[in-house]
Amino acid sequence: MHLDLVDLRLMVHIAEANSMTRGAELSFISLPAASTRVKNLEAGIGTKLLYRTSQGVTLTPPGQALVHHARMVLGQIEHLWGDMQEYARGIKGHVRVFANTTALGEYLPPVLRAYLSKNPDVNIDLRERLSHDIVRAVTEGQTDIGIVAGLVRTESLETLPYRHDRLALVVAQGHELGQRPEVAFAETLDYDYVGLHESSAIHAFLRRECDQLHRSIKQRIQVSNFEAACRMIEAAVGVGILPESAARRHAQTMAITIVPLTDPWALRKMLICVRSLEALPGFARELVELLVEDARQAEGA
Repeated sequence: MHLDLVDLRLMVHIAEANSMTRGAELSFISLPAASTRVKNLEAGIGTKLLYRTSQGVTLTPPGQALVHHARMVLGQIEHLWGDMQEYARGIKGHVRVFANTTALGEYLPPVLRAYLSKNPDVNIDLRERLSHDIVRAVTEGQTDIGIVAGLVRTESLETLPYRHDRLALVVAQGHELGQRPEVAFAETLDYDYVGLHESSAIHAFLRRECDQLHRSIKQRIQVSNFEAACRMIEAAVGVGILPESAARRHAQTMAITIVPLTDPWALRKMLICVRSLEALPGFARELVELLVEDARQAEGA
């Protein structure tokens, strides 16, 4: 069986478009050439990859498996070219880190500052993702290091304990919920909300919790970061759910009140996850060690 990058890109494009014609166009080859390539793939593998109907094409189970691996291979090729370009500019290392909202906004900046200062020839690609997406990205090799929180399955990965993260309700001083010792998330849904932007991990997490309650958040305004959220909450625009660490930092200068949530999911254990710590380049392992040490010092403080 012979596979080349053109075949892999073609199958991915066909899967995304559910169309042989559109897949060929996206791959910049003719329809007859695309059809021949797919037939040769099927002959080489010994099974059908596509169901062909008058409405278009869909993947067979072997086709789904092929496209899954094709996306991984093509992603690795893109990373390879990106790294080679970095090396050509004098960069000797490139670390990819996917993290949840709290880790990215609260804990990582000082650690990464220290790491980059010590390693001027290493670049870091830092992105915010949902924990389940981070696990998948680490598993598939899209990122080197992941930082996740909450109940997420990581059986196939190596994990290291990181920090504990608690989500809490934040309200303006004088708000009626601010007089409560604690509150359930469901009770807060009767009030207007100050929310984080839709691409944030916390926004997606809360939306999923609302779906389980068959409720919705009455979003009054969306902001881009924790500080902006606290300022809007202080101005009585609405209430919000934020990491307690961020809320306590801003409560030192703003008239806001923090109310613990009774929901079990509010307390979340954070983990560092990698496919194989031993397989990471030395400069990437150094970052993991720095993260673990930072967390250890924070727990002991």
